[in-house]
Amino acid sequence: MRKSAYLILLALGSVHASMSILYAADASPSASVSPMTDNPLFSESSLPYHSPPFDKIKDEHYPPAFEKGMADQLKEVEAIAANKDKPTFENTIVALERSGELLGRVDRIFSNLAGANTNPALQKIEKEMSPKLAAHQDAIHLNGALFARVQSLYDNRETLGLDPESKYLVERYYKDFVRAGAKLSDADKTKMKAMNAELAELQTTFAQNVLKEKNADSIVVDNRAQLDGLSETEIAAASAAAKAEKKEGKFVIALQNTTGQPVLASLKNRQLREKIMKTSLVRNSDDGEYDNRKVVLRTAQLRAERAALLGYANHAAYQLEDQTAKNVETVNKLLAQLAPPAVANAQREAADMQKVIDQEKGGFQLASWDWALYSEKVRQARYAFDESEIKPYFEINHVLLDGVFYAANKLYGITFKERHDIPVYQPDVRVFEVFDKDKKPLALFLADYYARPSKRGGAWMNSYVRESELLGAKPVVANHLNIPKPEPGKPTLLTFDEVTTMFHEFGHALHGMFSHVKYPRFSGTSVPRDFVEYPSQVNEMWATWPEVLKNYAKHYQTGQPMPQKLLDKVVESEKKFDQGFKTTEYLAATLLDQAWHQLKPDEIPIDALAFEASALKKAGVDVPTVPPRYRSAYFSHAFAGGYSAGYYSYIWSEVLDADTVEWFKQNGGLTRANGDHFRDTLLSRGGSDDAMKLFHNATGRDPYIEPLLKRRGLDQASAEKMHGEAPALK
Repeated sequence: MRKSAYLILLALGSVHASMSILYAADASPSASVSPMTDNPLFSESSLPYHSPPFDKIKDEHYPPAFEKGMADQLKEVEAIAANKDKPTFENTIVALERSGELLGRVDRIFSNLAGANTNPALQKIEKEMSPKLAAHQDAIHLNGALFARVQSLYDNRETLGLDPESKYLVERYYKDFVRAGAKLSDADKTKMKAMNAELAELQTTFAQNVLKEKNADSIVVDNRAQLDGLSETEIAAASAAAKAEKKEGKFVIALQNTTGQPVLASLKNRQLREKIMKTSLVRNSDDGEYDNRKVVLRTAQLRAERAALLGYANHAAYQLEDQTAKNVETVNKLLAQLAPPAVANAQREAADMQKVIDQEKGGFQLASWDWALYSEKVRQARYAFDESEIKPYFEINHVLLDGVFYAANKLYGITFKERHDIPVYQPDVRVFEVFDKDKKPLALFLADYYARPSKRGGAWMNSYVRESELLGAKPVVANHLNIPKPEPGKPTLLTFDEVTTMFHEFGHALHGMFSHVKYPRFSGTSVPRDFVEYPSQVNEMWATWPEVLKNYAKHYQTGQPMPQKLLDKVVESEKKFDQGFKTTEYLAATLLDQAWHQLKPDEIPIDALAFEASALKKAGVDVPTVPPRYRSAYFSHAFAGGYSAGYYSYIWSEVLDADTVEWFKQNGGLTRANGDHFRDTLLSRGGSDDAMKLFHNATGRDPYIEPLLKRRGLDQASAEKMHGEAPALK
């Protein structure tokens, strides 16, 4: 997920954890299916790295595979719980780690495809399975006999002679069970099961509604003149989208999942900009078929009640206890520290843009739909270049092979070979075999970069196969972006934000591919949610590292490298420009997430939008020109299950990231020695040790916030330099 709002699907040791953050498309009834003896999901794939046989899997294979997987695991769990022998690490914890092989396999494939390439049949299966999977997890975690064995091992863990990773696994299992309600009374366990089942359904409904509304709210433009400012490629894409919707002669602008829309940075037609922004802002909250306001209220209610049942003040307190932040007070302090300077910076940026509007005799006050366009004008005045000038140097293949892969090779010694013999689920998906520094096979990497209606918004990484020594598995990981696909024969030219996102998501992929742990529970990105974005954000630094940037920033027609003067402008511009806006819109969403999830059961409002407005005002981030990156009704991170009370993770991780970037620079930058050290001390360790201990092992110090403040221009010196010494705007 990069910090511009993108989500990563995590394998957190819970099947339901991955199901609960799905995003999918339109649902429609489908006939029930019966178990199939030739179901390819029933057995492990015979393909290299056990990559899923996408060419053989059909929609109707999933329900029987899910049902069989759940039944098989419950039998395995019951055998563990009923074992007459004294609990041992092997016959209890390791046995649990080995359980659910079929269910884990089908869940990873299904949940990933439901996000990347859904259809009505998958949508219906998702609705049916999400409460069943929640109940399945409850059946395991609320099994009294099983928990008694886990607790016995936990109580005696110091005398079991376990290695550090195994001892930590015992501690994690105990904590997982307790947080799931294992210590509740039977009556409260019954309440817990009902809450979890309903929450699973609500989260699925929320996610489906977001995608349906996003697709339904595409903006139809009647004539080409209204698209003045867009490139020929963008206009052609809008025309192609209209044809696909049988709207010949018109143009369709598809919405992305965030509040702001990319075309707003180019469109000169102010009326159209306003229509796009207002359409985006009212998604899922306008009394339509996909209205999510009641879903938000009910979800907040149930989460608050569940937290209270477990003995926590609120849902945020419950969630944060298991993160590196640890508590609500710490997160609130960080956000309170960042919000005022971010808003102040945004207001200075708005003043700069208003000057341009006035100089052009625009005759209007800056509004949210004007920000992106006039921000670009300020950028042009300040740095003498615009986005359209640099895009020809960011052709997708050059960025991937000569940028993302090049940096990984320089740092870690890994190499890549594209393979065309491994089935994929969609023709645009590319497959690369990854070889380690010793030339031995390491992993399989799937690159799925183009947007399509069947794909949820944003960018993310997921695992199809998780590495573990216990199961002898090598990783199969994938990256997903939503880059608009050009017409056939036209190059895919990226914005710099898309370039950075590719580097970011590949940072997640490296975390998965470099995993070298014994137990599946700790594999790859199975770390605290407010730590998982840290390694991926570190990997963004290589997008602007001079040696890497020069290697991939080449004109797609001439092959000539980006001129040094332009290169310098890009790097300087990306450092702090528009950071007031970027930080404020992010913090507004983050503060909304916390506001909803710090409520007690008797504090849940009756009007979702009124509560949202009040929360933003109370936090000091109710800036009309800078709406939240997500409003409550389409805030999938918070209400589709993945990052509830955890959207702060991006800025929290960035504190660690900014500090680590300084460490790399102080130690020579892009070197194998640095890469090997970062891999050995952190990337390879997954969740096998305390996250902050891993950070300390990697950097040799505790994190501090000053590098982040400086990076985002939130320190006083940076703000004064950016706005006090800016060239005159003409």
